[in-house]
Amino acid sequence: MNISISQEQGRVPVTVIHLDGKLDSNSFQKLINEAKVVFDGGARHLLLDMTKLTYLSSAGIVALHSIAKLFRGESLPSADAGWNAIRSLEKERVGGAQQNVKFLNVPPEVKSVLDIVGLAASFEMHTDLAQAVASF
Repeated sequence: MNISISQEQGRVPVTVIHLDGKLDSNSFQKLINEAKVVFDGGARHLLLDMTKLTYLSSAGIVALHSIAKLFRGESLPSADAGWNAIRSLEKERVGGAQQNVKFLNVPPEVKSVLDIVGLAASFEMHTDLAQAVASF
């Protein structure tokens, strides 16, 4: 998967991570690492642009969950905690949508996976960049 990063300015600065390819066991750690770098650099509002995301596996779900925890100021789960992370989604769903991590242009096949695992309700999803940036 290719990952690129850009910045947008709304009421607050928004970091946009653009995903291109498959978010799976080969790429999920790369995405987590990139999110950690921008978070450590001061980013607090993250938009994941999924326009070119072609596939989301269970490892990708772990990455999304980990990034949400990071941007809530929580510690990242350990690398071997993948299925525990997925199991913990049920407990976290009660809290509503993430405030600091949002999605842009989620492809239907990826949205379907998010719906199946119950993660769709945990993230705001936008189809317009300006609207997404203004939502922070």
